[in-house]
Order: sequence, then structure tokens, then C-alpha cells
Amino acid sequence: MNHPNTPIRIVADDREEAGGVIAELRARVDVALEVRRLPVGDFLVEDRFAVERKTLADFSCSVVDARLFKQAAALVKGSRRAVLILEGTTADLGGGGVSRESLQGALITVSVFFGLVVLRARDAAETARLLVYLGRQAQQFARGSFPRPGYRPKGKRARQLFVLQGLPGVGPERAARLLERFGSVQAVTAASADELAEVDGFGEITATRIRWAVGEAPGPDGNEL
Repeated sequence: MNHPNTPIRIVADDREEAGGVIAELRARVDVALEVRRLPVGDFLVEDRFAVERKTLADFSCSVVDARLFKQAAALVKGSRRAVLILEGTTADLGGGGVSRESLQGALITVSVFFGLVVLRARDAAETARLLVYLGRQAQQFARGSFPRPGYRPKGKRARQLFVLQGLPGVGPERAARLLERFGSVQAVTAASADELAEVDGFGEITATRIRWAVGEAPGPDGNEL
């Protein structure tokens, strides 16, 4: 099980060195970066997502020479979820000679028919942030921090933990600590901020947010936290 502070594992294709994203990732302390040749895609995130990065100018060229669709087909054949990041603004397209309708048609093809998730970024720095966000949420999902569609916990303890995870800043591990310390959901909601802050892994801010959420006290400024 990943700890909340576990670095995001990202593998970057060595041909992306000049793109600026690798430099951004190297500067981050929350990323465990490996640079090597990848057979498909430009980045692997948490070994779960194969990410193809394209500047808008390259996207336009790849539509013309049909390279885009070959790359999309290769991505979706793999075992990892395929993601396409389009980087840049419309000003970067210049006079590429490709109509807006052709670009929109290409996006429909790769997203709807090939099934690629398409994300947008303004520049290399934002692309790097998207990769980190993707990795962090992948870790959270693996820990069960995101609700699963149709999930219905079975058993009293499972239901109690499920309810507690609805509190601000409370994931599976913190929910278990709260239940161990107080014994019931009712006791947790009745606990003071000072009592909540004494639980391992909690602090004053999280305790105050929980107290606000259960309606006993407002946030420090009297507003929603």
C-alpha cells in the first residue's frame, strides 16, 4: 500500500529530453523519475498510464501524415490506460495549413473511437504537473480514497469506515485510526477538536475541519474550509 507521501513513479522516454517536461519533473522532490527508451508513449505514470505528449504544432503535423492514428492504435493495444496530453495554445498552431474542422475530427477519432483520454496543458510546466496529478490520484485510488461506482460496504465496521472517509482529510488509514481511538462514528462526531488532533496522523487544521463538517463549530475565519 502506497503511503500518501510516496513519490510518483514516472518513466520518461529519452527522446523527450528537449521538450522541457523532463527538466520540470527532475526539479520535483515528489517524483521518482527514470529516463529510458519507451516502445510506446512518452511517459509511463505509476506503471498504469501510458501518456503521449504532443504540442499542438506536432499534433497538427501528425494529423497530416496520419502518424497520430498509428500512435493512438499502438497506445490502446497496450495493457496500460492510454492518455494524450495536448500542450500549447492555439497561437502555437501558426499557419500549419490544417483546418479547425480537421483537428476537431482527429480529436473525435482518438478520444471516441480509439478511447484515449485527452488532457490539455498550456506548456511543459503544466504537462509535468498533469503527470504528477495523474500519478497522485492513481495512488489515492489504489488506497481506496476515491469512491468506487456502485460500492456498498458490507458489515458494520466497513460501513463505519466508509462514513468516516466522508470527513475532510480522512482516507482509509485515518478512518481506521479514528474508529480505533473512539470506537464509533457517533463518538468521532462528538469528539472535540483537541481530542481529534491527538489521534496519530491528525493535526489542528484537520481536526478543525472535521469539527466544522459535523456542524459543531465554524472554521477559523467563520467560513467553509
